[in-house]
Amino acid sequence: MNLITGEPYWPHVQPETARYPKLERDTECEILIIGGGMSGALAAYRLIQEGFTPVLVDSRDIAGGSTAVNTGIVHVFNDKPLTSCIHTFGEENGVAFYNLCVEAVRILGEICRAEKLDTHFMQRDSLYLASDEKDVPMLLEEYRTLVKYGIQAEYLTPGRIANKFSFTKPGAILTPEGSAINPYAFVHGLIAASAAKGMKVYTGTEIVSRVDTKDGIVFTTRNRCRIRTRRAVYSTGHEAQEIRRNPNAKLLTTYALVTKPLQEITGWHKECMIWETARPYLYMRTTGDGRVIIGGEDERLMSEEERAKRLRVKKDVLLQKAKELFPHLDLQAEYAWAGIFGATHDGYPMIGTQPGFPNSQFSLGYGGNGIVYSVLGAEIIAARATGRPHPGEALFRFDRKRSGIN
Repeated sequence: MNLITGEPYWPHVQPETARYPKLERDTECEILIIGGGMSGALAAYRLIQEGFTPVLVDSRDIAGGSTAVNTGIVHVFNDKPLTSCIHTFGEENGVAFYNLCVEAVRILGEICRAEKLDTHFMQRDSLYLASDEKDVPMLLEEYRTLVKYGIQAEYLTPGRIANKFSFTKPGAILTPEGSAINPYAFVHGLIAASAAKGMKVYTGTEIVSRVDTKDGIVFTTRNRCRIRTRRAVYSTGHEAQEIRRNPNAKLLTTYALVTKPLQEITGWHKECMIWETARPYLYMRTTGDGRVIIGGEDERLMSEEERAKRLRVKKDVLLQKAKELFPHLDLQAEYAWAGIFGATHDGYPMIGTQPGFPNSQFSLGYGGNGIVYSVLGAEIIAARATGRPHPGEALFRFDRKRSGIN
């Protein structure tokens, strides 16, 4: 599956990264991690912390899939508001989900600091805008729900928005519970740190088959090497749908661009992350070198050829929407891409076991808060590997029910 069309930004600004060999001979390990993106890097790191020495393989280069086009927005807000989570899954479940997201943002920052990763990780406020007057009641209800359950939030009226930004909207929620990161640098840095602690990493190594045995699993690669392992972690992102189709999953086409550097960014309160109530929604953030990342305009899954045609149109649409908010900024696109984006119908990620895949865990962080979900996936996988319970295990399992946890 070709996940990316166009020219992503992060690989162009990343200094030289470590290179890893292709697997050329049979090998054995206790845990095999399939996928060297955000979910795989975090799972490997946490397993090493728990005393395991996994092997990691990827059919591409490290961070060569969806991570290369991840826009690096890390926040507590989810595509599914807390109020909706409570309506769908119940109060205890929905609040637990949001509290786990708060904890995941904290864990991500701790990892960056502990490993001294140069990822431009920084705390950022997050602004959730009412796209239209009709969205205000919903936004007010969400604000009250967030505050009720202890999540820091501030409601902004049109006048208060205008005092902080170069635009105004019918209403907004502002929260400090978020961060921004260079995901491409994070994944490369974290896998390098894990490799320094003994993890073997193989790129250009495509898994083509698996055979389950009484002792575990035997995987075979495209070049007929065998990997014998007791357990496996599938962190294959959107390509997991080629392995086993999940009815709860949906694949879409999404678009993003990065502007040329700006001399100064004004009229933008603390350069907070911005998104809106409209669906599909526009989202924006700034980078450490003075650029603006603009994304959104999600639509149906399409072929690579169709994506290329649509990208030319969508780039202009996204740029125009950003200019409507910040007309005084000289926004000019320098990088633009289209990619495959995974989401779920019920708004939660999918993490855990699946029928037909014994001794295996899947970490599929589908949704607009994928980095946070990848952290949660790593925490759940590490807990399960050591026999400990984790509160997210029941929430995110593949066979969950909408009417609460059974």
